[in-house]
Amino acid sequence: MSDTQVNPLTELSEAMAEAVAKAGAATVLVDARRRMPASGIGYASDLILTADHVIERDEDIKIVLPDGSEVRAQVAGRDPGTDLALLRLERAATAVAQSAAQEARVGQLVLALGRPTPEGIQASLGMVSAIGGPVRTGRGGLIERYLRTDTIPYPGFSGGPLVDTAGYVVGVNTSGLARGASLTIPVALAWQVADTLAQHGHVRRGYLGLRSQPVEISEAGQRALGRQQATGLLVVGVENKSPAVEGGLIVGDILVGVAGQPVADHDELLSRLTGDIVGKPTPVQVLRGGQPQTLTVTVGER
Repeated sequence: MSDTQVNPLTELSEAMAEAVAKAGAATVLVDARRRMPASGIGYASDLILTADHVIERDEDIKIVLPDGSEVRAQVAGRDPGTDLALLRLERAATAVAQSAAQEARVGQLVLALGRPTPEGIQASLGMVSAIGGPVRTGRGGLIERYLRTDTIPYPGFSGGPLVDTAGYVVGVNTSGLARGASLTIPVALAWQVADTLAQHGHVRRGYLGLRSQPVEISEAGQRALGRQQATGLLVVGVENKSPAVEGGLIVGDILVGVAGQPVADHDELLSRLTGDIVGKPTPVQVLRGGQPQTLTVTVGER
């Protein structure tokens, strides 16, 4: 090989080093627990997005910036259900991470970054091995979508970014959702939660106040609905004075949709009852006696 030929491995290596440097400029150390510090991402110049489970105290939180300087922070909001927390710096001090324009794909090369010590950025190379969801978390919530990678989740990487080979953030890494196993919250979902936390301090999650079980929908029921939907939720009980009762749901109804979106199982119902829908009159579609009906239910807040 002549000196003028380009080694593709060298090019890849240089590109990954540049990606780490780019994303590392917005990756900080978060010192808010007794043991080893964790990592965080610059969401805005005065806001740090990190993992909720690494925030063990609400006061005396220390952020170490990439240049080694320190700044204090307070909790701006937290959402145990997605294991995300937002910290507000006492002054605008951090670089802002850039999110990827496209969702990560299985087989894509990625880098997990962390800054658990003041010594500098740390990185681990791997690929996206699976994309899944929705999945119930060990913290009483539900993640609509998650990434699984074969990067090595070194201690203190929770709250740090998963980035592509150009240094754009594709997700937030955490070991606090699945009994210690490392998962990545896709950046679109993480940024959505961060925006909600910045505005309201928490994520609103709703409830209807009913007990249900999955049930198959007959072919006749699907024809009545005008769509293919194999399952729904059979209402087997309703709580007194609950949104379900006040909205007119009764035992025997088969709940098949909320706010114009189909509901096939409990996880889909939980995912539909989040965000701006809470506290608002919402169309709920049921099959009653084999015929579709639309009820208006004001979703309660859990």
